[in-house]
Amino acid sequence: MGAEWLCQQAAAQLKISDLLQKKCGFDEQECKLALTQIVSRAVYPGSELKTQNWIQDNSAISLLNGIEPATISRHQLYASALKLYEHKEAIEKHLNKTTDDIFNFTDTICLYDLTNFYFEGRKVNSEMAQFGRSKEKRSDCKLIVLALVVNAEGFVKISKLYKGNMADCATMQEIIKLCGGSHPNRDKDKKQIVALDAGIATKENLKWLRDNGYEYICVSRTKLKNYTLASTDPVIITDNRDRPIDLNLVKEPDENGDRYLYVRSQHKAYKEISMDTRASQKLEQELTDLNEGLSKPGTTKKYDSILTRVGRIKERHKAVSGLYTITVHQHNQKATKVAWEHIKQQQREQGYGVYFLQTSLQGKDEKTLWKLYNTLTEIEATFRILKTDLQIRPIFHKKDQSTEAHLFLAIIAYSLVATIRYQLKLKGIHDNWQEIVRKMNTQKLVTTSMKNDKHQTIIIQQPSEPQTDAKLLYDSLNFKPKPWVTKKFVLTQKQHQTPQTSRQSNSP
Repeated sequence: MGAEWLCQQAAAQLKISDLLQKKCGFDEQECKLALTQIVSRAVYPGSELKTQNWIQDNSAISLLNGIEPATISRHQLYASALKLYEHKEAIEKHLNKTTDDIFNFTDTICLYDLTNFYFEGRKVNSEMAQFGRSKEKRSDCKLIVLALVVNAEGFVKISKLYKGNMADCATMQEIIKLCGGSHPNRDKDKKQIVALDAGIATKENLKWLRDNGYEYICVSRTKLKNYTLASTDPVIITDNRDRPIDLNLVKEPDENGDRYLYVRSQHKAYKEISMDTRASQKLEQELTDLNEGLSKPGTTKKYDSILTRVGRIKERHKAVSGLYTITVHQHNQKATKVAWEHIKQQQREQGYGVYFLQTSLQGKDEKTLWKLYNTLTEIEATFRILKTDLQIRPIFHKKDQSTEAHLFLAIIAYSLVATIRYQLKLKGIHDNWQEIVRKMNTQKLVTTSMKNDKHQTIIIQQPSEPQTDAKLLYDSLNFKPKPWVTKKFVLTQKQHQTPQTSRQSNSP
């Protein structure tokens, strides 16, 4: 019961129960079932059938919400998720306002990015599921795209689903509009900063941000060629693994006044060198095989055919083919030799590990710009938690409405995870969610039953004492370590055969 009780208190902190009953029209039983399902998704993500079995056999979550476990079915869970999705806009607005009030967020920075999830099954009748470019290398499956706006602390502000073949850059303007409006805690004289990935930062999108009063920072989609660095001595920082990174501002702004930050990572350079070396070896091996084939009987030696094959080899290895001069010698329209020479090596080595950040912000130094851009790691962490810890892929639902409800339920559950982890980070505890659940699962609900001389069954339920790690988490969050001290149920023989209780007492 430990992880369930932790999430239950986070849900109370976010006032989810009040929202569902007062603004979404849930009755008391529907509200309890929805809370049970949200917490279950956070602690034990699975299908509705697996969730039903877990609630009935392995968890105290239904008891924490005052529901008899045996009465919960997967059909009720399906219906509850669908009803939650009907109130998506109200729930997202409530969670945004509540977290802003609790933690005094100003949302000066908003992070925008997209990811996609793949389906199991053909999804023949689905409009949302489409073939596209999978970020998980599952382009053999149909996909659905999730767009998120996340604040710098990792809380989801806006979510929206798109068809699986939607281009990343085509979604930004709609989503940023949904986030529009002045924030009550933000200085009205300061523009909101939008951090973007390179795939979204097209010229059209950056122009739209400028025209609509936003600042932005992103990775430049093109690598600068003719530029002058502002200093001969770069600012050297280290990443989270103590690997050096050189930072230097570029003197020349572009035609829109955007500034550029030169970034060179030694680790990235090693990685790119390794990738280029492997690609070069493959290209040279194919050219070698092609050249050796010219001296073998039965192989094609036509000059035009060999040129075509060279072109195909260059296309397969276009990342490095520009580094080679490839020549096909011929005599009487017969190819006699394929030769190649490695060029531009020095220029290539100077470009390893180098990329540029583009920003509309003025007057910021190198470290500040780098720190602002690296807030994008928060949205990457959000996607990682959704996909790994909350296991929302692959998706098995057949109907689009069920798919949308499935993903939104995970986003609500993520709000509990983010609320807990953010408060723990403030206390210096940086455990991932799976580790937090593991520590909390050491706390159990112990049930003891016995019969008295009146043929009544007495059931006593007591939460175990939290172990050291779990106690530290409770104390850091200022949460109660136990939902109750002791509960006692007295059942007659007839009542013991049904899930109803005749009399219940709480021992203080």
